[in-house]
Amino acid sequence: MSRGFFRSTAIVGMTTLLSRITGLIRDIVQIYMIPSVFLEVYVLANQIPNLLRRLFAEGAFSQAFVPVVAEYKTKRTKEDVRELVDSVAGTLGGFLAIVSLVGVIAAPVVVTIFAPGFTTKEVGQFDLAVEMLRWTFPYLLFVSLTALAGGVLNSYQQFALPAFTSVVLNLVLIVFAGLVSPYFEQPAMALAVGVFVGGLLQVFIQLPALIKLGVIRRPHWNLQHEAVRRIAKLMGPAIIGSSMGQLSIMISTGIASLLADGSMAWLYYADRLVEFPLGVFSIALATVILPSLSSQHAKESPDEFSATLAWAVRLVCLIVIPASVALFAMSGPLTVALLHYGEYRDIDVEMTRMALMAFSLALLGWSMIKVLATGYYAQQNTKAPVKIAMRALGVTMALNAVVVLGLWLTDHLKTPGAHTLLALTNGVGAIMNAAFLYLGLLRSQVLRRGQALRGLLIRIVVASALMAAFLWWFGGDIGTWLATGKIERIVWLAGLVAGGIAIYFGALWAMGVRAGQFRLQPPATSL
Repeated sequence: MSRGFFRSTAIVGMTTLLSRITGLIRDIVQIYMIPSVFLEVYVLANQIPNLLRRLFAEGAFSQAFVPVVAEYKTKRTKEDVRELVDSVAGTLGGFLAIVSLVGVIAAPVVVTIFAPGFTTKEVGQFDLAVEMLRWTFPYLLFVSLTALAGGVLNSYQQFALPAFTSVVLNLVLIVFAGLVSPYFEQPAMALAVGVFVGGLLQVFIQLPALIKLGVIRRPHWNLQHEAVRRIAKLMGPAIIGSSMGQLSIMISTGIASLLADGSMAWLYYADRLVEFPLGVFSIALATVILPSLSSQHAKESPDEFSATLAWAVRLVCLIVIPASVALFAMSGPLTVALLHYGEYRDIDVEMTRMALMAFSLALLGWSMIKVLATGYYAQQNTKAPVKIAMRALGVTMALNAVVVLGLWLTDHLKTPGAHTLLALTNGVGAIMNAAFLYLGLLRSQVLRRGQALRGLLIRIVVASALMAAFLWWFGGDIGTWLATGKIERIVWLAGLVAGGIAIYFGALWAMGVRAGQFRLQPPATSL
């Protein structure tokens, strides 16, 4: 079974990697074309649909919808599945069309709430943010329908096309940033229009696959459908639970609008670099195991369920712990090699590097949340993750309040670098969230405490430390990187990555860790 999971995870991971690469190209084009003071405006207008993408494409909707579809596939007829998809598509689409319209009308209020600092700045950021948000807000409708189509296809073990939709959006944004933006009076507006166009395309490219499966016919409003009501009931708590991490970042970014000019962009681009390992592996793994866990729960196979989840936790530790260490150790080389272009100045690079170091501490927490929360959602239990996520968000917001108050009292609110503290508080909240999810699964016996994970963790930590020493020694300082040519930077960075990977896995092999230890072999369910 693990071979199938590895294959599916690899498919989603490689497609997501392509998405992250095109996303990086998109960011570089944006940085090259648009000054950071206006990039801040796009960050706000883009983060709202980004939050919605996490809520729906990778969050609440999928976590509520996929288990119900898996149950219908297991226990009902294909006609029942078709009626379910038609009812959910029509009901969800109609409701979110209304919400999108309200969001477009209320754009000035939304900007005031999420970026209060824009109301006092003199470079026209507020008016531009309102205009851009009116183009990006309808992405809520598009991304939700995209998630619905992707959830159905994932339930039928078709993972590549849904994962490819992000690539489509990135390609559209590259075209609008690089080729269309010069025709706009304010080039940043082209990015907002690109989000609208890309969202439409994400929906349409999946329709042929759905039609071929025969699981969609005529979407219609049907709030009385048993599954529609159940999904809506599950989505309420799941929206809160799955959005806490991204909402925390968004609130922190809104607070950053009160700090030095550029702070929002620095946090955004640091978060984008963290998205590489998070999206390529952790989100891919969670996407792949959710349909299988849901089917195992529907078949009442607790041992198989536990074994699958324990296997995913071990795999996250194997990949994400060294990734977090590497992001911290290579924060300077990464930001210079990947972001130091065009309008992105030396000070922008240094501030982004500082934020990336802080965010790297949150990567393991965010990754574990993705996988561990899946263990709850597959059982159609959305309440427990919500309570845990709200506690973690409360701690993060309390820490943010302390940070802002301290900066204000010491007259450092506008000092460059203060934004790093906001990134650090998000890391504390993510680790806390993941820890409580893990303890909850242990208490419910879904996961079982054992020696296997403890011994593996020791070896992973030792191997990661050796890798970090290599990266730190050969990585050089940021001044050297800034003085190096663009081609030399890429070659140097590639050498560091290859060397770090070789040292990490070589050290694990020397300590006796073998690939066979990561084969999924139910019913051995302890960690």
